[in-house]
Amino acid sequence: MRIRSAPFVAIVAGIAATSLAFFSSAGAEDKPATEAAKHMSSAVFAGGCFWCVESDFDKFEGVIETVSGYTGGHVANPTYKQVSHENTGHYESVKVTYDPDVVSYNQLVTYFLHSVDPTDADGQFCDKGESYRTAIFVSNPDERATAEADIATVEASGVLPAPIVTKVINADTFWPAEEYHQDYYTKNPLKYRYYRAACGRDGRVKELWGDQATTH
Repeated sequence: MRIRSAPFVAIVAGIAATSLAFFSSAGAEDKPATEAAKHMSSAVFAGGCFWCVESDFDKFEGVIETVSGYTGGHVANPTYKQVSHENTGHYESVKVTYDPDVVSYNQLVTYFLHSVDPTDADGQFCDKGESYRTAIFVSNPDERATAEADIATVEASGVLPAPIVTKVINADTFWPAEEYHQDYYTKNPLKYRYYRAACGRDGRVKELWGDQATTH
């Protein structure tokens, strides 16, 4: 066996020490991020086309992540084709992960209501059918109380021409949609903008809410 020289052993030891310091430092840097992630909260909203709902919430300060998906139905692991063409009971919806230190659940609900037509029981804008109905999915009594209070406030204001039909529903399993639906508005910006304009989403929201409308 070849005997290593003293300089060679010293070099190896130095490299090992440097590597250990690097990984220890990396671990220390990762810890706060993990703790911050544990602090995040989530909420689920159904507002018609989930491409549009995702786009709207991504622009709201305090929102960390949005995921398009399906919830509220009776079919496990549903596909887009099933949800849009079959009687699955699912809503197109978006799971919103947010920082509660930056934005409150109440603010998210208010923002959501002003981005949709909550008076349409048949769907949203050019999209009709049960999967395009509006709903707020709540995870606990506090969220339900907040959502119902916000709806009651809007109703009492008389700003809308018809009663709000947006349902407040207990949260169920959220199934992420197919990958091609995620961030669709950034992957296919021209097609997305054409769809949104042709569907009349922003025009209808402005008609309903005026200066209070959430439009993009």
